[in-house]
Amino acid sequence: MTTEPVSLPAALASFTEQWSPRIVTAVNDYDVRVTHVEGEHLWHVHDDTDEFFLVLEGELHISLREPAGERTVVLPRLSVFTVPRGVEHKPYAPVPTDILLLEPTGTSTVGDRHDEVPDHVDATTGHALHR
Repeated sequence: MTTEPVSLPAALASFTEQWSPRIVTAVNDYDVRVTHVEGEHLWHVHDDTDEFFLVLEGELHISLREPAGERTVVLPRLSVFTVPRGVEHKPYAPVPTDILLLEPTGTSTVGDRHDEVPDHVDATTGHALHR
């Protein structure tokens, strides 16, 4: 838990890795994470938790496999979207994009079930923010 304000631009400037979130603070039992993304993530599902996305800069597409079929939502800058628990999804950023995530502490970036993890995706529960 942070005891001082955290500048999101400074937090994002402190690292360059893609798909490798940094924990900027905690709210109750949830981590607030920021990360840079570009290109494809992987199909995955969080069985027991929703996943909240806020696009700070850029544009994020999230493909969803729902009972009615597959669809993609597009999140432009300053848009939010929550992927419901149990829904298989795959984020994709067509341009360099910065996002903020809200997830229960300990939630894996690749979910509970997932495709093979590509080299450019960090399978983590979040990294501490180095200031």
